[in-house]
Parts: sequence; C-alpha cells; structure tokens
Amino acid sequence: MEKILFKADGENPVEFYVLEQTTVSGINYILVTEEEDGDSEALILKDTSKPEDEDAVYEIVSDDTELKALADIFESLMEDISFE
Repeated sequence: MEKILFKADGENPVEFYVLEQTTVSGINYILVTEEEDGDSEALILKDTSKPEDEDAVYEIVSDDTELKALADIFESLMEDISFE
C-alpha cells in the first residue's frame, strides 16, 4: 500500500496510506487513512492542483453531497470498506 507525506502550511507533516483513488468528472480523488490495517478514520481528498503547481495540492472533501457521492463510489470500488 502506498504511503504519502502531506505537508500543510504551518503544520507538521502527516503520512497517510492511500487506500484507493478515482477520477470523477476529470477531478482526481484519493481515499486515505493514517492506519495501514484495521478500522480507522478515513478521509477523501480532492486534487485541486493547477497545471503550474510543482506538487500536488489536496483538500479534504467537506461538501456533504460530494462526500456522499464519493463515499458510494469508493464503497463500490472496495468491497471490504464501508463509511459511517
């Protein structure tokens, strides 16, 4: 499982495991968690990078409608996952 390092401005870096990724309407999304195994909290991140950005820029998906739709997609992609 791929592990990536996120660096937020003014924050300590955080490592996440990438569980799955998908593209919807040309926008890339990743499902990440801090724990490699077992039940843990997961986040859906949206790639908001611009072509001129040197590094990828991700934001946590917070819109309830978008979050629900993406949770359904990730649940269908991964048989052993469910969101509460």
